[in-house]
Amino acid sequence: MPTVVTFGEIMLRLATKRFERFAQAREFEVTYGGGEANVAVTLANFGLNARYVTALPDNDIGQACINYVRQFGVDTSHIVRQGKRVGIYFLESGAVQRASKVIYDRAGASIAEVKRGDIDWAKAFAGADWFHWTGITPAISEGAADVCLEAIEAARAAGLTVSADLNFRKNLWKWGKAASEVMPYLVALCDVAIGNEEDADKVFGIKAPHADVEGGKVDAQDYRAVAEGLMAKFPNLKQVAITLRGSLSASHNTWSGILFDGQDLYVGPDYDITHIVDRVGGGDAFAGGLIYAMLTAKAPQDCIDFAVAASCMKHTIHGDFNMVTVAEVEGLIKGGGSGRVQR
Repeated sequence: MPTVVTFGEIMLRLATKRFERFAQAREFEVTYGGGEANVAVTLANFGLNARYVTALPDNDIGQACINYVRQFGVDTSHIVRQGKRVGIYFLESGAVQRASKVIYDRAGASIAEVKRGDIDWAKAFAGADWFHWTGITPAISEGAADVCLEAIEAARAAGLTVSADLNFRKNLWKWGKAASEVMPYLVALCDVAIGNEEDADKVFGIKAPHADVEGGKVDAQDYRAVAEGLMAKFPNLKQVAITLRGSLSASHNTWSGILFDGQDLYVGPDYDITHIVDRVGGGDAFAGGLIYAMLTAKAPQDCIDFAVAASCMKHTIHGDFNMVTVAEVEGLIKGGGSGRVQR
């Protein structure tokens, strides 16, 4: 089976229970998650070989994090053990008209201190087919941005397909350069770009005409212009995929996506998710679904259908990781999502 390598930060996730607010909470649920780790677990669950690369401290919490990821079949042998802490994020799950809230406590995490030469990319990429990173990683620190570029260059030299999830996080870009200064150099070396309804606008100023994300109006045809704009800016890109979320409330979203190959636009199914269990990691589930579909040589329409369905299912699962199988995703595509008991 194909092998995919991902690189980025994983954090300790402390989430309130029962939709409580932070001020109400007297206990937090402990899990782990982060964009690139989420993609690796998705791919492992789909039966591909997944390797996850990061930096974690050589202490009990760092080991607990590795054990948590490894239980899902992800290769963690290329994780470097250095630094002093695992980053933390606190999650307050929203409901109905109250939005979810995230508070980060990740300053000084091991991944922020990583530098060129710390990771043996030749070994990490040995026998691999695909490398995936997100815009979260270069936002963490100048060192993380340098290592991300080092990884992309090594992946290209080794002949891997390189994908980037733009994943703009304005609160992370604090180390001296803006996303608009750093991301172009990285995305220019990629084959596939993935983003949500607003990433291209916030990072590159490429905006979809007529879109109203807050009002739940995200027409697929409007985002063809975004995909075309990204391909014009980055000629190396072969495909652009964009998730389309209409936020009607914290509990009720519409969900779809598009895939553009430079000529044709492929539109995924449109799901009405009326009760969201956990939306964190939805975009990562989309990326994982898309990578899986492309690596297993599915037709373009089937690729976007699979990616959208996989990420739709993630909204029904608690935690960062998308704990579904290929058969379950294909069942949703074929069955339309009635939710009937499987006997």
